[in-house]
Amino acid sequence: MKVFVDTNVLLYRFDRDSPKKQQVAKAELRRLILERAIVLSTQVLQEFYVAATRKLKQPLEPERAAAVVDYLVRLPLLQIGAVTVQRAIALHREHSISFWDALIVQTAIAAGADLLYSEDLQSGQQFEGVTVVDPFTAVQRRG
Repeated sequence: MKVFVDTNVLLYRFDRDSPKKQQVAKAELRRLILERAIVLSTQVLQEFYVAATRKLKQPLEPERAAAVVDYLVRLPLLQIGAVTVQRAIALHREHSISFWDALIVQTAIAAGADLLYSEDLQSGQQFEGVTVVDPFTAVQRRG
């Protein structure tokens, strides 16, 4: 099973102002990495760096955020090409979701992911064989 991880899940791993979500993100990311199930994209890495250094209430120092990115690039990583962008535009228009979310979804599809971990999309929604899961509400239901 492959799980594509959206930027928001990575951010919560470092968000000390959301301790419950931070705990879930730490556990889920650790599990996915150990199981070799995680997939990321260049978009996710770019968004993570900017958000981690600017948007968290307690932002990461740029050096720390860069070190995290240096670690993440060693995981399975999809680079976004022109065809993925074109397909994301079609997905955006067809499903009325933001272009950036459509690009995440389309990249998850291209990666052959079974699940897309994100809290930005509707949990349970399916796109060409990829099911969206909000890991924060899914863990609450299990717990």
